[in-house]
Amino acid sequence: MKKSILIGLFAVLLVACGGKTQKNNAQATGTEAKEQVADASTVNVYYFHGKQRCKTCIAVGDVTEKTIKELYADNAHVKFIEVKTDEEQNASLVEKYEVTWNALIIAKGGNSVDITDKAFATAINSPEVLTDLIKEEVNKRLK
Repeated sequence: MKKSILIGLFAVLLVACGGKTQKNNAQATGTEAKEQVADASTVNVYYFHGKQRCKTCIAVGDVTEKTIKELYADNAHVKFIEVKTDEEQNASLVEKYEVTWNALIIAKGGNSVDITDKAFATAINSPEVLTDLIKEEVNKRLK
């Protein structure tokens, strides 16, 4: 039952967010994204999105950015990186993480976790759950 609800939610989000595959149209914050990939000492919290974003997409990005800024402001080894998938300069990141629409990925070197499903399920109605999940996954990679 729970799985059916999640599948239905993602189908709605896919349509609402302009759900076309954007794998070949990528981008983040320019050269910053490329530099972050190379730095294995940094935990990168990547929020991938296209031009068209629904309420939930925006909430995922907002909760994630706020969490990183509030909890890790003094830690130079934790970065929030917004990656615009429709910009060419981000194509390598989009390809590396096999992003096809929106995604929330926490990575340090070769150790990454995709928490997109849980992020989209909790960002609006239970943002504290998403905050706790982000904190847990970032802290695992800081050790």
